[in-house]
Amino acid sequence: MQHPAVPDLSHTHTRPIHWVATATALAGVVALSSFLQPDAATAAQPGAPRTKSAPRQPAPPDPTEAAFPLECGPVEALVQKTAAGDLDGDGVPETVVAVHCDAPMGTPPDAVYVLTRDTGGSPRVVATLVDTPERRTVTDLRVRDGAVLATMLGYSSSDVPSCCPDVTDDVKWQWKDGAFLRGTPSPARTV
Repeated sequence: MQHPAVPDLSHTHTRPIHWVATATALAGVVALSSFLQPDAATAAQPGAPRTKSAPRQPAPPDPTEAAFPLECGPVEALVQKTAAGDLDGDGVPETVVAVHCDAPMGTPPDAVYVLTRDTGGSPRVVATLVDTPERRTVTDLRVRDGAVLATMLGYSSSDVPSCCPDVTDDVKWQWKDGAFLRGTPSPARTV
């Protein structure tokens, strides 16, 4: 009689206690691995001299702490849109905000302001790009390449009802010679 190449393993039937023991061992390994973490990765080779990190960029002004030159009567000024970036090239970011009075009905016009920090660190308005008498509503506001870009809805005449703006303008403001100059953004180019 010939013996099989594989030994008889009939005595090794799996029982629930085996699964519990395996799960417990696996949980122990996972728990232990959460306590043992590798050192933080660095781009420098071990033993290489460390260089100083870049100076930390200051935070842009917080519009919720600013006082806006907007007459709202008994209601509050409400910040609708914000964008931040370095507009004058000094390495310190400014914040651009679209603000309107929180009127209980209708669509109040927006004002667009540029905020910077005063010497004490508080945000202050340094420029008005759009004022409320212009009757504009800002639908998009962003900062790109040091310029403020906005899409605004407006009216072709005073006869157009306030509910239904009929003009859309894409506007760009660029800091030049100590003032924000208004222009039209370049059209998108395709290749």
